[in-house]
Amino acid sequence: MSAWPRFYPIVDSADWVHRLAPLGVELVQLRIKERPPQVVRLEVRAARAICRSRQIQLVVNDHWQIALDEGADFIHLGQQDLASADLKAIRARGAKLGISTHDRAELDNALAHTPDYVALGPIYPTTLKQMPWAPQGLPRLDVWKRLVGNRPLVAIGGITLERAAGCFEAGADCVAMVSDVTRHPDPSARVANWIAATGARA
Repeated sequence: MSAWPRFYPIVDSADWVHRLAPLGVELVQLRIKERPPQVVRLEVRAARAICRSRQIQLVVNDHWQIALDEGADFIHLGQQDLASADLKAIRARGAKLGISTHDRAELDNALAHTPDYVALGPIYPTTLKQMPWAPQGLPRLDVWKRLVGNRPLVAIGGITLERAAGCFEAGADCVAMVSDVTRHPDPSARVANWIAATGARA
């Protein structure tokens, strides 16, 4: 994997990880909501096996204990999950940590836990889920980048291939997306275009 991939797809199943793995992705997040823990465990286990075989970094959203049990590379936590997660256990097992932020207080809280990357969102309006925060806009990325320093800054929320360049110019090191890949009429072609545009491995 390169120092930090700029293309960061987020999917909700091991099947999606299987579909993306041969296309050249270097980093993928498995975000599963409202499923029984036993189902989540099987999905994480399957995704981890796929990623290991392809030398892809797997990020597991929220389910930190399952992620540790199954050997995920990264755990991504929102602010609520951050408060209840056993961060000492996460660090002791060598897992890396990403944290979501939406305002300055959340950023200060995230930085206090020395994350391996920080995510800011939503940059643009998103229809994927109800968000209590207004779109952050590109100027906020510049502010956040100066505050997070050398840590990678991930832009998320309403990100499309056409909007990616603006995010990078504003200070993002990486862009994460869901719908622009998983809801695209031709996900494979879209990923190929993303990889061409962001310099990910072929």
